[in-house]
Amino acid sequence: MSDATHEPLISPTRNRWVAYALTGLVAVMLGAGYAAVPLYQAFCKATGYGGTTQRADANPKGVIDRLMTVRFDSSVASVPWTVQPAAPITAKIGSLETINFIAHNNSDKPVTGQAVFNVTPESTGSYFNKIQCFCFTRQTLQPGETVEMPVVFFVDPDIAKNHDLDTIRAITLSYTFYASDKQGS
Repeated sequence: MSDATHEPLISPTRNRWVAYALTGLVAVMLGAGYAAVPLYQAFCKATGYGGTTQRADANPKGVIDRLMTVRFDSSVASVPWTVQPAAPITAKIGSLETINFIAHNNSDKPVTGQAVFNVTPESTGSYFNKIQCFCFTRQTLQPGETVEMPVVFFVDPDIAKNHDLDTIRAITLSYTFYASDKQGS
């Protein structure tokens, strides 16, 4: 029998390469985890995905004859407020509309809250444009205070170019109100 020397199946150089590759993979995965939320929010804002609405300064595209009903909904989570949504409105697409939600602070101290929003059907989010909205900033209501919270919006006339949405005759704008980390005035 001959005495043959065998080389190891895995060399130290290869072990180092695998360790570097796995370390790099872990770093990329951690970075992706931290970047996922802001990237997803940017994607939703740009595309209207998930019912995310758009912000606008004005409607430069005009008004079209097609009617759209917009309904309003509100829910309250972790803030001692009562919020009454506006009544539904039916108007021509592209027309600038102003509605008011009515909020009341039921507590005996100032309470700061903020609203998050979405629209349904979700596919209409990229066509729903807000010019002014109480949801853009935190709101502080004093004890027992009742306030009108306006929303100025329009439905983009480009919705008529999306033939997948030809049967849509109503959009619902929903707000959920939460206590803000910053309390008081």
